[in-house]
This record gives sequence, structure tokens and C-alpha cells, in this order.
Amino acid sequence: MAATELHYLTALEQAALIRDRKISPVDLAEASLARIESSDNQLNAWTQVDPEQTLAAATAAEQEISAGHYRGPLHGLTFGVKDQMHTDGFKTTLATRVLNEDEMEAGEQATIISRLRASGAILLGKQNLHEFGKGGTIDFPYGQPRNPWNLKHTASSSSSGSGIAPAAGHCSFSIGEDTGGSVRGPASCNGIVGLRPTHGLVSRHGGVMYAYTSDTFGPMARTVADTAAVLQAIAGHDPRDPISLRHPVPDYSSQLDGGIKGLRFAVVRELAQGEGTDPEVRAAFDTAVDTLRDAGATVEEISLPLAKWAVPLQLLSADADVAAQFLAQFLRDRYDRFDVGTRTRLAASSLIPATVYSRAMRARTLVREQVLAATRQYDALLTPTNVTPPKLIEASQEKVGGNHDVVSRLIERRICHYPFSLANVPAMSVPCGFARNGGVPIALQIAGRPLSEPLLFRIGHAYQQLTDWHRQHPDLGGITAAA
Repeated sequence: MAATELHYLTALEQAALIRDRKISPVDLAEASLARIESSDNQLNAWTQVDPEQTLAAATAAEQEISAGHYRGPLHGLTFGVKDQMHTDGFKTTLATRVLNEDEMEAGEQATIISRLRASGAILLGKQNLHEFGKGGTIDFPYGQPRNPWNLKHTASSSSSGSGIAPAAGHCSFSIGEDTGGSVRGPASCNGIVGLRPTHGLVSRHGGVMYAYTSDTFGPMARTVADTAAVLQAIAGHDPRDPISLRHPVPDYSSQLDGGIKGLRFAVVRELAQGEGTDPEVRAAFDTAVDTLRDAGATVEEISLPLAKWAVPLQLLSADADVAAQFLAQFLRDRYDRFDVGTRTRLAASSLIPATVYSRAMRARTLVREQVLAATRQYDALLTPTNVTPPKLIEASQEKVGGNHDVVSRLIERRICHYPFSLANVPAMSVPCGFARNGGVPIALQIAGRPLSEPLLFRIGHAYQQLTDWHRQHPDLGGITAAA
């Protein structure tokens, strides 16, 4: 099979070919490496790639499978991880100039990496991100991440490379990290699926975590079914993560074909119809909702009036958590080594008084309870993932000339993400269209009650069986020809 055909197959399609020995893990690894080599000089999805390590792991996987030891659907697939997870064989750069070389040496390998490697998946390398995963970066040490659908547009923050890579056919899947939307945003902007799991479902041990109450790792792939297969490998209790849940891990693919007839969904008015919602996003979202309704679901509209406060509350709490750590570690002594966008946000957050922080933490519970109450009444909540299509890169960068501009832009970018982050419920982004201006992706967000991932996968998979957005891929011919 030609590499041009192979790299855009779904992860499970690639897995079936490996299982049936129609291709080998080495074939897939070589196709992934060739794809990265030919296009990443423009896309900047990766901070580190190790071809030698990749091919050694692929050869070992091929030998295992040939000997009859097939580990399951991830065996021989290629993946990348956001460069904030400690990984044997790679540095942890956090895409920053603040750290000295010796401070980038990886600590104990993240549980999520160990589990994926144990499943037979092959790690290609580490993926680009906004500095320290905080968003707002202007000057990227490893290059400006670019949207594969249109290089002039943003790939979103902060798991930028983790969104670009599956969309561009660099790898079978990625692992990102989501505090306030950093899996869902890049998934939306790059036209792939991204899941923020229930908080505590996936171990964070071995990751560089700053917002303890919100951070979680999540899978990113080209389809809902692929995403379910990855979650199967990474979910489960880990005693080394204090917030890790002891809930038994179900079969995440078991409900995929259950259909949605008779399910009840709610469109969140404040998140779907706000003044900042782009008309093209609204039209694509409405069409997606109609598709679900036509498939037999009941769709109603609800109000979550406290949802609009989620972004400022997250900034007053999670950003303050982050700033407190950086103030002690780096902000005082290495201020000039931070990107200007990062240090401005951190410096502002470090000035939040303890009394304001305390009130914000209490107010978060009000938003959380309102979201949880809605998830108890409905099978899923529906919103756009982002209220605007991916912006031009120069228009997406945070301006620091006025407080109102920075805050208003942060609210616009994260308004649909933060309510579910504060509630610590699962939320998944699924492609649902393209903007005429720029040809960049638009996405639907599906959120549910805690531990409802099997149901979210069922809904998302049903939608993908009725649409073909996930079967469309960016044309990188011009990039690869110029490489």
C-alpha cells in the first residue's frame, strides 16, 4: 500500500492491516516519518522526533506480531505526545527557553506513556505546544504551529502539535493535555476528534502539571472510534496520582453502534447563541444538531446562566495556581527568558489576592453544580467547540496593550470549554463542517455526566456514521512538494 494511502487511514483501519499482516509496523512507522519529514518544516507540529528509536520499536513490534504475540489494536500504531509528559528517551522541553538544558532531562516516565508502550504503540516523538502549555505564546522556540488546512491560520492552543499531527497524517493518534480546552480547541481547529476525559480517569503521574484542579490528559485522533480505542489503553487507576479514580474501566467501544434513537440532548443557549458566535459556526452547529435530531434523538434548549462566569473564574483560580508555582521557580529570576505573552499572563495572575482566589474557588462550585444538574437531566449537552473558526495567526495572538482586550479575547476563545473544565466532566470535540473563509474546520462539542465516556463515544460515532467530515483531509501537496 502506498504511503499516501496509508497515513490518512483511521487508526483502527491501520490496526486491521497490521493485525492481518497486510502491512507491518515498520511500513507504518516509515510512512509516518516520511510524512513528518516532508511537511513539518512548515507545520511545526513536533519538538523532537527520533527515527532510530521509532524504527527500533517498530521492528520489535513486527517481530512480536510475526511470532503470534499481538497485543491489541494499538500494536504497531504510531503516536506523539504533548511535550509536557516525561518520556524515556526524550527531553521534556515544555517549548520554553526558560529551562536550562539539564532541567529538561525527563523525570520518571508518565504512566500514560508506559501504558501506551505496553499496548505496543510506537512513540515517534514529542509535540509542540504553547510555552509551558499556558497559551498566549507569540514566539515559539520550535516554530509557529500552523493549521494544516490553511497555513495562515492558527492550530489553537495549547496542545497545538497534538492536534496538527493526526490531521496531517503524521501519526495514528496523539495525546494532549486539557486544562481549559487545550485538547478540544486544537481538535476543533485541525478537524480531528479530541476528548477531555472525566477528571481522574487518566493518570497524570509523570506529567508536568500546574493547574492541579483542572489538568487532565486526553486522546486525539481522526475518528471517535479511534479515540475510544486509545482511551481503553490509558484509562484506569494509578496509585501514584492522588486524584486517580478507582472506577472500573468499561469497554469503551462496546456502545459505539448503539445508535441515538430515544436519547435526550440539550443545546446550551449561552454557549451556542452568544453575541460572539460566528454565523458560519452557528450554521454548522445547527446542521449538526439537526442531523442528531433526524437520527431519532430529542433535542431541547436549556439555559446555564452561570456558564458565562466560567472563564473569569478559571483565570482567577487555575491561572493563579500556575503563577504561584512559576513565581517561586522562575518568574523572579528568569523573567526575560519567558515569551512576552506567557510572562504577561503569569505576572498578572501572580497579583491576584488570596481573598479573590478564595472567592473564585467557591464560585467555581456554583458553575460546577449547574453543569452537573443539567447532565443529570439529559444524556448529553451540545455546544460548538469554538465560537469562531480558526483565526489568522496574527489575529489569534494575544495583544497586551489593554486589559479589556486580553480578557475579552480569552473569554471568546474558551467560553465553550471552561464550563466543562470547571465541572470536571467529559467533553469531546467532533468535526462538523468547514468555514468558507479560509477552508478551516468547525466542530461540535458533546459533554456529559462524569464517567459517561461510553455514551459520548456512542453519540459521536453515530454522528460520524451520518456525516463524512472525518473523511476529509488537508491537501499538503504544496507543502510536501516544497519540502
